[in-house]
Amino acid sequence: MSDKPARILLVEDDVGLQKQIKWSLDDYEVLVAADREAALAQIRRFEPGVVLLDLGLPPDPDGATEGLAALPQILQLCPTTKIIVVTGNQDRANAVKAISLGAFDFYNKPFDEQILKIVIARAFHVFTLEQENRQLTGRARPEPLQGLLTGDPAMLKVCRTIEKVAPSNASVLLLGESGTGKEVLARGLHELSPRVKERFVAINCAAIPENLLESELFGYEKGAFTGAAKQTLGKIEYAHHGTLFLDEIGDLPMPLQAKLLRFLQERVIERLGARGEIPVDVRVVAATHQNLEALIKDGRFREDLFYRLSEIAVRIPPLCERLGDLSLLAHAFLERFAQSQGRALRGFSPEAIQAIESHAWPGNVRELENTIKRAVIMSDGPHISQEDLGLATALEQENEPLNLRQVRDEAERSAVLKAIGRSNGSVAHAAEMLGISRPTLYDLMNRLGLK
Repeated sequence: MSDKPARILLVEDDVGLQKQIKWSLDDYEVLVAADREAALAQIRRFEPGVVLLDLGLPPDPDGATEGLAALPQILQLCPTTKIIVVTGNQDRANAVKAISLGAFDFYNKPFDEQILKIVIARAFHVFTLEQENRQLTGRARPEPLQGLLTGDPAMLKVCRTIEKVAPSNASVLLLGESGTGKEVLARGLHELSPRVKERFVAINCAAIPENLLESELFGYEKGAFTGAAKQTLGKIEYAHHGTLFLDEIGDLPMPLQAKLLRFLQERVIERLGARGEIPVDVRVVAATHQNLEALIKDGRFREDLFYRLSEIAVRIPPLCERLGDLSLLAHAFLERFAQSQGRALRGFSPEAIQAIESHAWPGNVRELENTIKRAVIMSDGPHISQEDLGLATALEQENEPLNLRQVRDEAERSAVLKAIGRSNGSVAHAAEMLGISRPTLYDLMNRLGLK
């Protein structure tokens, strides 16, 4: 817990009562506001845990309209704040109404120091318990896709798709440019599936010579060919009960495509040199950076295999299209490599961030990772500079103008995502960068559908 005193906002227009209450609550940091507008400004800036709200505020000091109007506005800006309303002895109806609007408690005038302290202490106790509960809930929430960091709505939609598909046995085809994180998503599918305790077996179809790929996939018996000194399981059989990840499936030779298709249809394999069929239970996840539809038209990929592999097809957006992810990932890589290299680096210079955000990144996340690693090694100062990155700054290309509402929403969405990325995921720092309060930023994120 912080050593600073807990913060209370006192909304009261009577100067004498302000001084009396502040003097009585010397264990707290007491902020003061004399009207609704000043109270809302203090809420935006300080987000106090408890608010003492007099219902009789100017321009209606003898009524309760201003106080009752301020109450829901305070809760909208800061939903966790506990509001204690101040009423007169003959004003119980407004006190009940305030409770129905979300107030935590009330106390009656005239001011009684001991009673007020008890009410405030109780409010802070509940406020603190709720904070701790939210923190514990956040820590307990599992990270479904280890190794994936994103704030982009399109990429978050991909993650939700992976989460929905994972419990099934459907074959999944991941489509995306090189370096976009296809294997990370494939591992996420496995870790969220009932097969998580079994093997995740990956094979790159483009990295193994064609004459060896068949034996790698299906295995072979002793004596099947020269050099086959013992029986060897293939990757498919080795992944029995688990998940088989076929990376760069677009490079699979046509003869093996036919054999893989038969396995997907019958769920049995034959080792090279064997005569019997072996049943295999395995979840197949394939990935490619190539356009399989174009390969099918050129006669280089079987259409029936494509439909077998793509029971669920997931298209992964390239890094340059993921709003805010460039800065977010750059900071994450900087922290990782600075720690591994024993460097005390504080971040990026503004020119470096601009260069990162304007670069096209054809190699996607893998290229960004390698660039940041090199910059950490080459950097001389406390910040990564544009020269350390070796990138040139390019002017941003403007999109075609849309209607005013779309322009505003897209501009706000882009600004919020970039600010969260540049602040390394800190909502407080992002709000400061945008020149707004944290509750306002949360409201804006909710309106734009961002998390």
